[in-house]
Amino acid sequence: VQLQASGGGLVQPGGSLRLSCAAPGYSLDYYAIGWFRQAPGKEREGLSCISSADGSTYYADSVKGRFTMSRDNAKKTVYLQMNSLKPEDTAVYYCATDLLRLSCSWSSADFGSWGQGTQVTVSS
Repeated sequence: VQLQASGGGLVQPGGSLRLSCAAPGYSLDYYAIGWFRQAPGKEREGLSCISSADGSTYYADSVKGRFTMSRDNAKKTVYLQMNSLKPEDTAVYYCATDLLRLSCSWSSADFGSWGQGTQVTVSS
């Protein structure tokens, strides 16, 4: 699965960004799909995931209440709406899925297909 992530950029603290992850030719509702991020010197962190097993959306505590993940099956695209951004949200953001995974996981090792990453920088 080829994933195409976009939408990153520079934003001031308290601002918002919407990331997109497109998967042309694939039905993302068949598989779990998640958003991860990796800041310099840190491990890749799972942020949000939509499960195809039960249709639920899960969030890490670090982004709960600020980030919203959604999916447009017709456009074969998932989104991550990020509000109230903080400097500590600065990282490269990735979307990921796996053709053998229906349920969500916070481990990046459980996902075999990754987008190229999009840089988000939160700074004044």
